[in-house]
Amino acid sequence: MATEKVIIDDMKYRWVGIPLIGLVMHFFSHDTRGVSWLSIDFLQGWLTACSFTFLYWVGNAWIWKKLTHTFPHYSQTRKRLLLLALYSLLYSIIVPGILDVILMYFTDLSCTYDSFMGSCLVGLIPTFLCLLIYESVFFFESWKANVKKTEALARENVQSQLETLKNQLDPHFLFNSLNTLASLIDDENAPAQEYLERLADVYRYVLVSREKNTVTLEEEMDFLDAYIYLNKVRFRENLKVEKKISSNAYQQQVAPLSIQMLVENAIKHNIVSKDKPLTIKISQEDDNYLAIENNVQEKITFEKSTKVGLQNIINRYSLLTDKQVNIHKSPDLFTVRIPLLQTI
Repeated sequence: MATEKVIIDDMKYRWVGIPLIGLVMHFFSHDTRGVSWLSIDFLQGWLTACSFTFLYWVGNAWIWKKLTHTFPHYSQTRKRLLLLALYSLLYSIIVPGILDVILMYFTDLSCTYDSFMGSCLVGLIPTFLCLLIYESVFFFESWKANVKKTEALARENVQSQLETLKNQLDPHFLFNSLNTLASLIDDENAPAQEYLERLADVYRYVLVSREKNTVTLEEEMDFLDAYIYLNKVRFRENLKVEKKISSNAYQQQVAPLSIQMLVENAIKHNIVSKDKPLTIKISQEDDNYLAIENNVQEKITFEKSTKVGLQNIINRYSLLTDKQVNIHKSPDLFTVRIPLLQTI
């Protein structure tokens, strides 16, 4: 499924988080027993702790945002968290080192191993709390985005089913009728028997795939072969379909009925005759796309195309992947490129 980009407005978390974490750091690193919260010493210590927290927060937030942008997908969570822990730990070591050097330069204080390690340990407090806040918010926002995307994909699938299965009879009645019809056809009438079998294959695939978000290209092409066979009985050699797909691509995923819908649109909107044969080419491209191309010879009709089927394909793929469906129309050719998806 496509990765939903989660944008976190962290200013409100900074305004609240930095003072609170600064307060925790101040209590952790200083003995505040008997010290008034309104005293100058307490406020100065708190302000200093907030300054340190600000440095830790900004640095770790930058690291987190970079890694989240580089590894946004759920499957990359483990790798992202491991790198986040490593880089944040290094940052938590570098910051105390730089601050100790600055203090040594401007004051008479000396930096010892114990003081350095103490600074590093104290620095882990804002680092841990900052990353905990960001990861918690990111997880919750990602969860909400995925819920919305799943609901949207379900709506698109329903629309696709309505378009594809419009006016469809009850499946059991349909298949019982086909079986009855098959028994009425003479065994010697092989073409009629095969046509009926292919027709049953088409309806069976439509019913099975309607609940799926994706199917393998192999399944879709097997279904398409049956669909093309039915149309070639009608148009004979006036309809030509050429396929150029590598064997490896057949295990990749596509949206169900998407290729069939594009082939159906080509037949529906173009003249298919002996003088003007329609040629549909289905070919795999190097950038992991599948191109469905046909020569343009539009029918003269008063009925304007609604392009609902094509828009449905675009909408479904926008929910499945970050890659876009590409459409190109010239006076001679109409081409639609759909992404081949990895197993979801």
